[in-house]
Amino acid sequence: MTRKEAREKAEDVEPQAQDRQPGVESEMEPPAEFIRDEYQGSGKLEGKVAVVTGGDSGIGRSAALHFAREGADVAILYLDEERDAEETKEMIEAEGGECLTIAGDVRDSAFCQAAVEEVIEELGDLNVLVNNAAMQVVKPDLTEITDEQWEETFATNIHGYFYLTREALPYLEDGDTIINTTSINAFQGNDTLVDYSSTKGAISAFTRSLSQQLASEGIRVNQVAPGPIWTPLIPATIGDYDPEMVEEFGTDVPMGRPGQPSEVGPAYVYLASQDSSYMSGQTLHINGGTVVGG
Repeated sequence: MTRKEAREKAEDVEPQAQDRQPGVESEMEPPAEFIRDEYQGSGKLEGKVAVVTGGDSGIGRSAALHFAREGADVAILYLDEERDAEETKEMIEAEGGECLTIAGDVRDSAFCQAAVEEVIEELGDLNVLVNNAAMQVVKPDLTEITDEQWEETFATNIHGYFYLTREALPYLEDGDTIINTTSINAFQGNDTLVDYSSTKGAISAFTRSLSQQLASEGIRVNQVAPGPIWTPLIPATIGDYDPEMVEEFGTDVPMGRPGQPSEVGPAYVYLASQDSSYMSGQTLHINGGTVVGG
């Protein structure tokens, strides 16, 4: 995507909202881009099996599609967005990969256990785990964050990462990888997303600690820290708070626009493949030019 094309797409974003999380792709205007036509797979993940949470839409869908184009079979976990999940499955199968869709809530450790067992039974292996599912609620005042919201945000954004990773670990071997989705907000904070930003900081610590624990086993653990990316979560969260804010989403970064999922997906391929064989405990910052972390 050229600078001109990206800006034109960003300029098409108008005030909008969705009434539920994590949002659905079909209601977004303009639609997001998930994989570029010019992205050429080269078999980097041939024979691999990947699991992607939140894989039905947004960044998760993009990661899953890129994995499929690189030769992997993919299981996508999602909450209840059946239409988005089926569309993603069709896209993955069009790339020549097998796709398993599993609906459920990553906040439930029993679901995470059952999901991993289903992946092993249906796809025969597990080599790449992408923890990506997330939620956020805009609250500019800390006193407006209820106990229920605080606990739900942590349960979704970090407890689910722990539950699924714990269940997946017995199946991971030397050369396999774990990739966690954190956020630019873990590094610079966000005054309207205190609980969300706190969970993303926890993910960073989880990534770094687990990478040290698993290094001797040859299992690498890294993370991607996206900035403002055009996904259903934006109209479903920022738009739910103030639809007008969606029109300005991403304009405050140096590139002056939100990113597309297609601009993030290749980072997951890099971290999942042997291209990053000497990298663990690290963060890829894809945020439109904002310098963070020194």
